[in-house]
Amino acid sequence: MSELAHLLPAVQARIDRARQEPGLCAVLVVRLRGMREAQLRHGYEFGDEIMLAARERIVGVVRHVDLVYLASDDSFLIVLPTVRNRTHALLAATRIVGAIDDTPLIHGDRNWHGRVVVGVALCPPHGTDAELLFRRAELAHDEAVRIGEPFACYEPESTPVEILYGELRDDIAANKLEVMFQPLYDLRRGKVVSVESLARWKTATYGEVPPSDFVPFAERSDLIVPLTRWSLNASLRHAAALHRGGRPLDVAVNLSPRVFAEQGFAEQLLGALDIWGVPADSVIVEITETALLTDLDMSVRVLRRLRDRGIRVAIDDFGTGYASFAYLRHFPATELKIDRTFVDAMVSDSRTEQVVRAMIEVAHRLGLEAVAEGVENEETLQRLVAMDCDMVQGYHIGHPMLAADFVAQRLAAGSVA
Repeated sequence: MSELAHLLPAVQARIDRARQEPGLCAVLVVRLRGMREAQLRHGYEFGDEIMLAARERIVGVVRHVDLVYLASDDSFLIVLPTVRNRTHALLAATRIVGAIDDTPLIHGDRNWHGRVVVGVALCPPHGTDAELLFRRAELAHDEAVRIGEPFACYEPESTPVEILYGELRDDIAANKLEVMFQPLYDLRRGKVVSVESLARWKTATYGEVPPSDFVPFAERSDLIVPLTRWSLNASLRHAAALHRGGRPLDVAVNLSPRVFAEQGFAEQLLGALDIWGVPADSVIVEITETALLTDLDMSVRVLRRLRDRGIRVAIDDFGTGYASFAYLRHFPATELKIDRTFVDAMVSDSRTEQVVRAMIEVAHRLGLEAVAEGVENEETLQRLVAMDCDMVQGYHIGHPMLAADFVAQRLAAGSVA
Protein backbone atom coordinates (compact mmCIF):
# COMPACT_ATOMS: atom_id res chain seq x y z
CA MET A 1 0.00 0.00 0.00
CA SER A 2 3.03 2.32 0.11
CA GLU A 3 2.60 3.37 -3.53
CA LEU A 4 -1.08 4.03 -2.92
CA ALA A 5 -0.46 6.08 0.22
CA HIS A 6 1.94 8.21 -1.80
CA LEU A 7 -0.61 8.67 -4.59
CA LEU A 8 -3.71 9.51 -2.57
CA PRO A 9 -2.88 13.18 -1.78
CA ALA A 10 -2.38 13.91 -5.49
CA VAL A 11 -5.57 12.02 -6.35
CA GLN A 12 -7.48 13.93 -3.67
CA ALA A 13 -6.26 17.26 -5.05
CA ARG A 14 -7.42 16.32 -8.54
CA ILE A 15 -10.81 15.17 -7.24
CA ASP A 16 -11.24 18.45 -5.34
CA ARG A 17 -10.51 20.45 -8.52
CA ALA A 18 -12.88 18.29 -10.56
CA ARG A 19 -15.70 18.91 -8.11
CA GLN A 20 -15.61 22.59 -9.03
CA GLU A 21 -16.76 21.64 -12.52
CA PRO A 22 -20.15 20.27 -13.71
CA GLY A 23 -20.63 16.53 -13.95
CA LEU A 24 -19.04 13.64 -12.09
CA CYS A 25 -15.53 12.41 -11.39
CA ALA A 26 -14.62 8.72 -11.62
CA VAL A 27 -11.96 6.63 -9.91
CA LEU A 28 -11.00 3.35 -11.58
CA VAL A 29 -9.01 0.41 -10.24
CA VAL A 30 -7.53 -1.56 -13.14
CA ARG A 31 -5.92 -4.89 -12.25
CA LEU A 32 -4.06 -7.26 -14.56
CA ARG A 33 -4.94 -10.79 -13.52
CA GLY A 34 -2.20 -13.38 -13.52
CA MET A 35 0.62 -10.88 -13.06
CA ARG A 36 1.94 -12.55 -9.92
CA GLU A 37 2.21 -15.88 -11.73
CA ALA A 38 3.90 -14.14 -14.68
CA GLN A 39 6.45 -12.52 -12.34
CA LEU A 40 7.21 -15.82 -10.62
CA ARG A 41 7.52 -17.62 -13.94
CA HIS A 42 9.50 -15.04 -15.91
CA GLY A 43 11.02 -12.71 -13.29
CA TYR A 44 10.11 -9.40 -11.70
CA GLU A 45 11.80 -7.39 -14.45
CA PHE A 46 9.48 -9.06 -16.94
CA GLY A 47 6.52 -8.05 -14.78
CA ASP A 48 7.72 -4.45 -14.57
CA GLU A 49 8.10 -4.24 -18.34
CA ILE A 50 4.65 -5.69 -18.92
CA MET A 51 3.13 -3.14 -16.54
CA LEU A 52 4.88 -0.33 -18.42
CA ALA A 53 3.53 -1.71 -21.70
CA ALA A 54 0.05 -1.92 -20.18
CA ARG A 55 0.29 1.68 -18.99
CA GLU A 56 1.14 2.81 -22.51
CA ARG A 57 -1.92 0.98 -23.83
CA ILE A 58 -4.15 2.59 -21.23
CA VAL A 59 -2.78 6.08 -21.81
CA GLY A 60 -3.42 5.55 -25.51
CA VAL A 61 -7.17 5.02 -25.04
CA VAL A 62 -8.06 7.49 -22.27
CA ARG A 63 -8.31 11.27 -22.66
CA HIS A 64 -5.38 13.62 -22.17
CA VAL A 65 -7.03 15.01 -19.02
CA ASP A 66 -7.31 11.58 -17.41
CA LEU A 67 -4.61 10.56 -14.92
CA VAL A 68 -3.07 7.07 -14.89
CA TYR A 69 -1.09 6.02 -11.81
CA LEU A 70 0.78 2.78 -11.15
CA ALA A 71 -0.72 1.64 -7.82
CA SER A 72 0.99 -1.74 -7.29
CA ASP A 73 2.79 -4.56 -9.09
CA ASP A 74 -0.41 -5.54 -10.87
CA SER A 75 -2.79 -2.57 -10.74
CA PHE A 76 -3.38 1.01 -11.85
CA LEU A 77 -5.38 3.81 -10.27
CA ILE A 78 -7.04 6.05 -12.85
CA VAL A 79 -8.85 9.34 -12.29
CA LEU A 80 -11.34 10.58 -14.87
CA PRO A 81 -11.82 14.22 -13.79
CA THR A 82 -15.04 14.83 -15.73
CA VAL A 83 -17.59 12.25 -16.88
CA ARG A 84 -21.18 12.92 -17.81
CA ASN A 85 -22.70 9.90 -16.09
CA ARG A 86 -22.16 6.29 -15.04
CA THR A 87 -22.36 5.07 -18.63
CA HIS A 88 -19.61 7.45 -19.67
CA ALA A 89 -17.32 6.04 -16.95
CA LEU A 90 -18.11 2.46 -17.95
CA LEU A 91 -17.35 3.32 -21.58
CA ALA A 92 -13.85 4.30 -20.46
CA ALA A 93 -13.59 0.97 -18.62
CA THR A 94 -14.63 -0.83 -21.82
CA ARG A 95 -11.92 0.93 -23.82
CA ILE A 96 -9.28 0.01 -21.24
CA VAL A 97 -10.33 -3.65 -21.21
CA GLY A 98 -10.23 -3.78 -24.99
CA ALA A 99 -6.82 -2.13 -25.16
CA ILE A 100 -5.23 -4.87 -23.07
CA ASP A 101 -7.37 -7.94 -23.74
CA ASP A 102 -7.43 -7.70 -27.54
CA THR A 103 -3.70 -7.78 -28.30
CA PRO A 104 -0.82 -9.48 -26.42
CA LEU A 105 1.55 -7.29 -24.45
CA ILE A 106 5.08 -7.79 -25.75
CA HIS A 107 8.36 -7.79 -23.83
CA GLY A 108 11.38 -8.83 -25.87
CA ASP A 109 10.59 -12.12 -27.57
CA ARG A 110 7.81 -13.01 -25.12
CA ASN A 111 4.10 -12.31 -25.59
CA TRP A 112 1.87 -11.99 -22.55
CA HIS A 113 -1.86 -12.30 -23.07
CA GLY A 114 -3.19 -9.99 -20.41
CA ARG A 115 -6.65 -10.03 -18.92
CA VAL A 116 -7.82 -7.00 -17.06
CA VAL A 117 -10.65 -6.32 -14.61
CA VAL A 118 -11.85 -2.79 -13.84
CA GLY A 119 -13.74 -1.45 -10.84
CA VAL A 120 -15.41 1.98 -11.04
CA ALA A 121 -16.51 4.41 -8.32
CA LEU A 122 -18.12 7.80 -8.93
CA CYS A 123 -17.69 11.09 -7.11
CA PRO A 124 -19.79 12.43 -5.43
CA PRO A 125 -22.40 9.60 -5.42
CA HIS A 126 -19.98 7.07 -3.92
CA GLY A 127 -17.93 9.50 -1.85
CA THR A 128 -15.63 12.51 -2.10
CA ASP A 129 -12.59 11.14 -0.27
CA ALA A 130 -9.86 9.63 -2.44
CA GLU A 131 -9.20 6.70 -0.12
CA LEU A 132 -12.91 5.88 0.18
CA LEU A 133 -13.40 6.07 -3.59
CA PHE A 134 -10.41 3.79 -4.10
CA ARG A 135 -11.87 1.24 -1.66
CA ARG A 136 -15.23 1.36 -3.38
CA ALA A 137 -13.63 0.94 -6.78
CA GLU A 138 -11.85 -2.10 -5.28
CA LEU A 139 -15.22 -3.45 -4.13
CA ALA A 140 -16.55 -2.98 -7.66
CA HIS A 141 -13.48 -4.80 -9.01
CA ASP A 142 -14.11 -7.71 -6.63
CA GLU A 143 -17.75 -7.85 -7.70
CA ALA A 144 -16.70 -7.96 -11.37
CA VAL A 145 -14.40 -10.89 -10.58
CA ARG A 146 -17.16 -12.64 -8.63
CA ILE A 147 -19.70 -12.45 -11.46
CA GLY A 148 -17.13 -13.07 -14.21
CA GLU A 149 -17.40 -9.67 -15.91
CA PRO A 150 -14.50 -7.48 -17.13
CA PHE A 151 -15.76 -4.39 -15.26
CA ALA A 152 -18.33 -3.23 -12.74
CA CYS A 153 -19.46 -0.01 -11.08
CA TYR A 154 -19.79 0.22 -7.31
CA GLU A 155 -23.31 -0.33 -6.05
CA PRO A 156 -24.27 0.48 -2.44
CA GLU A 157 -25.09 -2.74 -0.64
CA SER A 158 -28.72 -3.50 0.11
CA THR A 159 -27.79 -4.08 3.75
CA PRO A 160 -25.10 -1.85 5.33
CA VAL A 161 -23.13 -4.83 6.56
CA GLU A 162 -20.05 -2.71 7.25
CA ILE A 163 -22.00 -1.34 10.21
CA LEU A 164 -22.62 -4.92 11.36
CA TYR A 165 -18.97 -5.94 11.59
CA GLY A 166 -19.15 -6.36 15.36
CA GLU A 167 -22.44 -8.25 15.18
CA LEU A 168 -21.17 -10.69 12.56
CA ARG A 169 -17.97 -11.24 14.53
CA ASP A 170 -19.90 -11.86 17.75
CA ASP A 171 -22.51 -14.11 16.10
CA ILE A 172 -19.79 -16.28 14.56
CA ALA A 173 -18.10 -16.61 17.97
CA ALA A 174 -21.45 -17.38 19.66
CA ASN A 175 -22.45 -19.97 17.00
CA LYS A 176 -25.57 -17.99 16.09
CA LEU A 177 -25.39 -18.56 12.33
CA GLU A 178 -27.33 -21.41 10.76
CA VAL A 179 -26.20 -24.24 8.49
CA MET A 180 -28.42 -25.26 5.59
CA PHE A 181 -27.97 -28.49 3.64
CA GLN A 182 -28.92 -28.79 -0.05
CA PRO A 183 -28.89 -32.30 -1.56
CA LEU A 184 -26.94 -33.49 -4.60
CA TYR A 185 -28.39 -36.38 -6.59
CA ASP A 186 -26.26 -39.05 -8.25
CA LEU A 187 -27.79 -39.79 -11.66
CA ARG A 188 -26.11 -43.18 -12.01
CA ARG A 189 -26.95 -44.52 -8.56
CA GLY A 190 -30.35 -42.86 -8.52
CA LYS A 191 -30.13 -41.38 -5.03
CA VAL A 192 -28.93 -38.44 -2.95
CA VAL A 193 -25.25 -39.02 -2.13
CA SER A 194 -24.09 -35.69 -0.71
CA VAL A 195 -25.11 -32.27 0.52
CA GLU A 196 -23.69 -28.80 0.10
CA SER A 197 -23.37 -26.80 3.31
CA LEU A 198 -24.63 -23.20 3.10
CA ALA A 199 -24.34 -20.52 5.80
CA ARG A 200 -27.28 -18.29 6.73
CA TRP A 201 -27.28 -15.26 9.04
CA LYS A 202 -30.22 -13.57 10.74
CA THR A 203 -29.26 -10.45 12.67
CA ALA A 204 -30.96 -8.79 15.60
CA THR A 205 -30.64 -5.42 13.84
CA TYR A 206 -31.62 -6.07 10.20
CA GLY A 207 -33.13 -9.53 10.19
CA GLU A 208 -32.07 -11.93 7.43
CA VAL A 209 -28.89 -10.84 5.64
CA PRO A 210 -28.43 -12.52 2.23
CA PRO A 211 -25.26 -14.61 1.80
CA SER A 212 -24.52 -12.46 -1.26
CA ASP A 213 -24.06 -9.58 1.22
CA PHE A 214 -22.36 -11.01 4.27
CA VAL A 215 -20.04 -13.58 2.65
CA PRO A 216 -18.33 -11.03 0.32
CA PHE A 217 -18.15 -8.65 3.30
CA ALA A 218 -16.41 -11.35 5.34
CA GLU A 219 -14.05 -11.90 2.38
CA ARG A 220 -13.09 -8.22 2.40
CA SER A 221 -12.64 -8.07 6.16
CA ASP A 222 -10.74 -10.28 8.58
CA LEU A 223 -13.87 -12.34 9.32
CA ILE A 224 -13.59 -14.87 6.50
CA VAL A 225 -11.20 -17.10 8.44
CA PRO A 226 -13.41 -17.41 11.57
CA LEU A 227 -16.49 -17.75 9.32
CA THR A 228 -14.82 -20.61 7.44
CA ARG A 229 -13.78 -22.34 10.66
CA TRP A 230 -17.32 -22.01 11.98
CA SER A 231 -18.79 -23.38 8.75
CA LEU A 232 -16.44 -26.36 8.72
CA ASN A 233 -17.13 -27.36 12.32
CA ALA A 234 -20.88 -26.77 12.10
CA SER A 235 -21.09 -28.83 8.90
CA LEU A 236 -18.95 -31.65 10.31
CA ARG A 237 -21.08 -31.78 13.46
CA HIS A 238 -24.18 -32.55 11.39
CA ALA A 239 -22.26 -34.92 9.11
CA ALA A 240 -21.05 -36.79 12.21
CA ALA A 241 -24.66 -37.23 13.36
CA LEU A 242 -25.52 -38.85 10.01
CA HIS A 243 -22.53 -41.20 10.29
CA ARG A 244 -23.42 -42.20 13.86
CA GLY A 245 -27.01 -42.83 12.78
CA GLY A 246 -25.94 -45.14 9.98
CA ARG A 247 -27.20 -42.80 7.21
CA PRO A 248 -23.94 -41.14 6.08
CA LEU A 249 -23.75 -38.56 3.29
CA ASP A 250 -20.79 -36.71 1.86
CA VAL A 251 -20.72 -33.04 2.80
CA ALA A 252 -19.33 -30.20 0.66
CA VAL A 253 -18.07 -27.01 2.30
CA ASN A 254 -17.18 -23.80 0.46
CA LEU A 255 -13.70 -22.44 1.13
CA SER A 256 -12.25 -19.00 0.57
CA PRO A 257 -8.68 -19.07 -0.81
CA ARG A 258 -7.80 -16.52 1.87
CA VAL A 259 -7.81 -19.30 4.46
CA PHE A 260 -5.01 -21.04 2.55
CA ALA A 261 -2.61 -18.35 3.75
CA GLU A 262 -3.37 -19.29 7.36
CA GLN A 263 -0.47 -21.17 8.91
CA GLY A 264 -1.39 -24.83 9.31
CA PHE A 265 -4.87 -24.54 7.81
CA ALA A 266 -4.74 -27.98 6.19
CA GLU A 267 -3.72 -29.57 9.48
CA GLN A 268 -6.53 -27.74 11.31
CA LEU A 269 -9.08 -29.06 8.83
CA LEU A 270 -7.76 -32.60 9.14
CA GLY A 271 -7.76 -32.27 12.92
CA ALA A 272 -11.42 -31.25 12.83
CA LEU A 273 -12.22 -34.45 10.92
CA ASP A 274 -10.60 -36.48 13.69
CA ILE A 275 -12.50 -34.56 16.39
CA TRP A 276 -15.87 -35.14 14.77
CA GLY A 277 -15.10 -38.64 13.53
CA VAL A 278 -15.90 -37.89 9.89
CA PRO A 279 -13.89 -39.80 7.25
CA ALA A 280 -11.77 -37.60 5.00
CA ASP A 281 -13.14 -39.16 1.81
CA SER A 282 -16.66 -38.07 2.73
CA VAL A 283 -15.69 -34.38 2.76
CA ILE A 284 -15.57 -32.18 -0.33
CA VAL A 285 -14.07 -28.70 -0.30
CA GLU A 286 -15.44 -26.33 -2.93
CA ILE A 287 -13.55 -23.38 -4.29
CA THR A 288 -14.44 -21.17 -7.25
CA GLU A 289 -12.22 -21.13 -10.32
CA THR A 290 -11.76 -17.35 -10.04
CA ALA A 291 -10.70 -17.71 -6.42
CA LEU A 292 -8.17 -20.35 -7.39
CA LEU A 293 -6.44 -17.92 -9.70
CA THR A 294 -6.07 -15.34 -6.92
CA ASP A 295 -2.98 -17.26 -5.79
CA LEU A 296 -2.60 -20.26 -8.05
CA ASP A 297 0.55 -21.71 -6.48
CA MET A 298 -0.66 -21.53 -2.88
CA SER A 299 -4.11 -22.84 -3.78
CA VAL A 300 -2.70 -25.84 -5.60
CA ARG A 301 -0.21 -26.55 -2.79
CA VAL A 302 -2.87 -26.59 -0.05
CA LEU A 303 -5.42 -28.48 -2.13
CA ARG A 304 -2.89 -31.17 -2.99
CA ARG A 305 -2.14 -31.62 0.71
CA LEU A 306 -5.86 -32.14 1.36
CA ARG A 307 -6.20 -34.51 -1.60
CA ASP A 308 -3.27 -36.58 -0.34
CA ARG A 309 -5.24 -37.18 2.87
CA GLY A 310 -8.38 -38.24 1.01
CA ILE A 311 -10.45 -35.03 0.97
CA ARG A 312 -12.10 -34.36 -2.37
CA VAL A 313 -11.92 -31.04 -4.22
CA ALA A 314 -14.66 -29.45 -6.34
CA ILE A 315 -14.17 -26.48 -8.65
CA ASP A 316 -17.34 -24.45 -8.13
CA ASP A 317 -19.18 -22.16 -10.59
CA PHE A 318 -17.03 -23.37 -13.48
CA GLY A 319 -17.34 -21.31 -16.64
CA THR A 320 -17.98 -17.93 -15.00
CA GLY A 321 -14.40 -16.90 -14.21
CA TYR A 322 -11.14 -16.73 -16.09
CA ALA A 323 -9.79 -20.24 -15.71
CA SER A 324 -9.39 -22.03 -19.01
CA PHE A 325 -9.67 -25.78 -19.49
CA ALA A 326 -5.87 -25.82 -19.57
CA TYR A 327 -5.76 -24.76 -15.92
CA LEU A 328 -7.70 -27.85 -14.88
CA ARG A 329 -4.69 -30.10 -15.30
CA HIS A 330 -2.92 -28.15 -12.51
CA PHE A 331 -5.70 -28.51 -9.97
CA PRO A 332 -5.99 -31.66 -7.83
CA ALA A 333 -9.75 -31.60 -8.38
CA THR A 334 -12.16 -34.52 -8.24
CA GLU A 335 -15.32 -32.70 -9.33
CA LEU A 336 -16.26 -29.94 -11.75
CA LYS A 337 -19.43 -27.99 -10.88
CA ILE A 338 -20.97 -26.36 -13.93
CA ASP A 339 -22.40 -22.96 -13.07
CA ARG A 340 -26.18 -22.55 -12.93
CA THR A 341 -26.15 -19.77 -15.54
CA PHE A 342 -25.19 -22.34 -18.19
CA VAL A 343 -27.47 -25.07 -16.89
CA ASP A 344 -30.48 -22.77 -16.64
CA ALA A 345 -30.04 -21.43 -20.19
CA MET A 346 -29.32 -24.65 -22.04
CA VAL A 347 -32.97 -25.64 -22.59
CA SER A 348 -33.69 -22.43 -24.50
CA ASP A 349 -30.29 -21.98 -26.18
CA SER A 350 -28.73 -24.75 -28.25
CA ARG A 351 -25.24 -23.22 -28.20
CA THR A 352 -25.26 -23.08 -24.42
CA GLU A 353 -26.37 -26.71 -24.40
CA GLN A 354 -23.32 -27.60 -26.48
CA VAL A 355 -21.09 -25.70 -24.04
CA VAL A 356 -22.52 -27.73 -21.12
CA ARG A 357 -22.00 -30.94 -23.09
CA ALA A 358 -18.37 -29.95 -23.76
CA MET A 359 -17.77 -29.20 -20.06
CA ILE A 360 -19.10 -32.64 -19.10
CA GLU A 361 -16.92 -34.35 -21.71
CA VAL A 362 -13.79 -32.48 -20.64
CA ALA A 363 -14.49 -33.29 -16.99
CA HIS A 364 -14.72 -36.99 -17.84
CA ARG A 365 -11.56 -36.92 -19.96
CA LEU A 366 -9.71 -35.47 -16.96
CA GLY A 367 -11.14 -38.10 -14.63
CA LEU A 368 -13.46 -35.65 -12.86
CA GLU A 369 -17.11 -36.03 -11.96
CA ALA A 370 -19.38 -33.46 -13.63
CA VAL A 371 -21.93 -31.78 -11.37
CA ALA A 372 -24.65 -29.52 -12.81
CA GLU A 373 -25.89 -26.71 -10.54
CA GLY A 374 -29.23 -24.95 -10.83
CA VAL A 375 -31.41 -27.82 -12.12
CA GLU A 376 -34.88 -26.30 -11.85
CA ASN A 377 -37.10 -28.54 -13.99
CA GLU A 378 -37.53 -32.05 -15.38
CA GLU A 379 -36.57 -31.13 -18.96
CA THR A 380 -33.18 -29.82 -17.82
CA LEU A 381 -32.68 -32.94 -15.73
CA GLN A 382 -33.41 -35.29 -18.64
CA ARG A 383 -31.05 -33.44 -20.96
CA LEU A 384 -28.27 -33.78 -18.39
CA VAL A 385 -29.02 -37.50 -18.09
CA ALA A 386 -28.63 -37.79 -21.87
CA MET A 387 -25.29 -35.94 -21.64
CA ASP A 388 -24.01 -38.48 -19.08
CA CYS A 389 -23.70 -35.89 -16.33
CA ASP A 390 -22.74 -37.50 -13.01
CA MET A 391 -24.60 -35.44 -10.40
CA VAL A 392 -27.16 -32.65 -10.25
CA GLN A 393 -28.17 -30.01 -7.74
CA GLY A 394 -31.01 -27.48 -7.71
CA TYR A 395 -34.55 -26.78 -6.60
CA HIS A 396 -35.89 -29.61 -8.77
CA ILE A 397 -33.79 -31.97 -6.66
CA GLY A 398 -34.28 -30.29 -3.30
CA HIS A 399 -34.32 -26.88 -1.64
CA PRO A 400 -31.83 -25.96 1.08
CA MET A 401 -33.17 -26.73 4.54
CA LEU A 402 -31.86 -26.37 8.07
CA ALA A 403 -29.15 -28.98 8.53
CA ALA A 404 -30.63 -30.12 11.84
CA ASP A 405 -34.01 -30.74 10.17
CA PHE A 406 -32.35 -32.46 7.20
CA VAL A 407 -30.45 -34.80 9.53
CA ALA A 408 -33.56 -35.54 11.60
CA GLN A 409 -35.62 -36.39 8.50
CA ARG A 410 -32.94 -38.63 7.04
CA LEU A 411 -32.40 -40.51 10.29
CA ALA A 412 -36.18 -40.90 10.76
CA ALA A 413 -36.56 -42.25 7.21
CA GLY A 414 -33.76 -44.73 7.89
CA SER A 415 -35.41 -45.99 11.06
CA VAL A 416 -38.72 -46.52 9.25
CA ALA A 417 -36.97 -48.46 6.49
